[in-house]
Amino acid sequence: MRGLLASQAFRSCLIALTVWTLAPQAGAEELTDVNPIIFVHGGAGSGAQFESQALRFTSNGYPQKFIHVLEYDSSAIQRILPEVHTRLDALIEKIQAETGKAKVDLIGHSLGTFVSQTYLSTPERAANVGHYVNVDGRPATALPGGVATLALFAGAARKVQGQIVGATNVTLPDQEHIQAATSPEAFVEMFRFFTGKEPSGTTIVPATSPFEISGRAVLFPQNSGVGQEAKVQVWRLDSSTGQRVRTFFGLRTSPAAVLSVDADGNFGPFLATPGQQYEFTIVRPNAPDHRFFFEPFLRGESLVRLHTGVPGQGIDANIERSPAHVALTITRNKEFRGDRSAAENDVLSINGQNVINPTTARSGFVGSPAAQFLFDVGSDRVSHLETVPNGFGRTFFAGADLFIAAERGAVTIQTVPRGNTSATRTLRIPNVASTEARVTVVLSDFEQGVGVAAQ
Repeated sequence: MRGLLASQAFRSCLIALTVWTLAPQAGAEELTDVNPIIFVHGGAGSGAQFESQALRFTSNGYPQKFIHVLEYDSSAIQRILPEVHTRLDALIEKIQAETGKAKVDLIGHSLGTFVSQTYLSTPERAANVGHYVNVDGRPATALPGGVATLALFAGAARKVQGQIVGATNVTLPDQEHIQAATSPEAFVEMFRFFTGKEPSGTTIVPATSPFEISGRAVLFPQNSGVGQEAKVQVWRLDSSTGQRVRTFFGLRTSPAAVLSVDADGNFGPFLATPGQQYEFTIVRPNAPDHRFFFEPFLRGESLVRLHTGVPGQGIDANIERSPAHVALTITRNKEFRGDRSAAENDVLSINGQNVINPTTARSGFVGSPAAQFLFDVGSDRVSHLETVPNGFGRTFFAGADLFIAAERGAVTIQTVPRGNTSATRTLRIPNVASTEARVTVVLSDFEQGVGVAAQ
């Protein structure tokens, strides 16, 4: 086992650990009598789906070194399951050595519940797990491995909810499949189950001084490193214009940092300023730049994920490009909903055009879209907002035929979360022709951030 820790296989791409140092929530003391946490994502997922929950746990007193994620290639899980289990063994052994804790608490989401339940079926492995949370995944006729279990189910995702016999079974009313892993309501249930206490709150405590940001640049959904020849550039943006901040008396732009990428895709840390909007750009040989735009980070984190691919392969092959239009990929770790009443639907407005509707954002099933691919189908400069482009009506994502002129200026993105019209957020990004660069916008899955009050 210890030999594995030093091996290239262990360093390959499946494990990323969170590392940050920030104050807990006001009134919350650091907890010393809890187990470290490991999150195991589901299909087409990554450690990013635990990003907001990790920040809530640390805001409520969990030590920074107690939060971990296990990442793997979900598209090959049947073939690589033994290897993933071996890597989970190694991660647990490493955590035990670093923290002195005998057990960890395990969280599986969706396909991650298959990974977790099969792992726990081995008694020697189950003995290292104190609590298990099964998030909207496999039911069971008994506690997995005999471990105390909380089973969370997404109330909107299935007509009939599963159960784990002997577990604490909780249905989260009207929540979608991914939302059940990332919502503040799910956090409360998990925190209570792990600690026997109520959390101080679900608000993510913002930092008031510079903090570290790090993450991984990966080929998705394999979650393998993008390649050591790549670099990650970090740019400061002017939030009022969406443009890169100019330096040297406004004469030129230069990145705030240029970060190397290791074999696993790890980059950073980068020292960020509270309230500052940033762009992260993957620069690599023989590929267009891939530019990622985030809402301002609230505090330090290491679960930033830059999901990219091989140009011209996979879904990238289906995105039409021209010098005349912008192509956007917009993601968040909470499904978009567009087939309910106006008060119950999300709004995702691009330059004043809402792209969320019953066609692009159907709700109430496992696979409801959490990503939208927006580009000009046929490059005809005409939008058809209720037309999902061919190849984009897939699990967890959809899209629309939207013409965004590639002209000087900014693209304005406005989100209005369902059920919370007071939490409107606006983000501006550079207007980049689809032939010039790939563009991904990563929206927060919580209503706390740009232009809104805390939860």
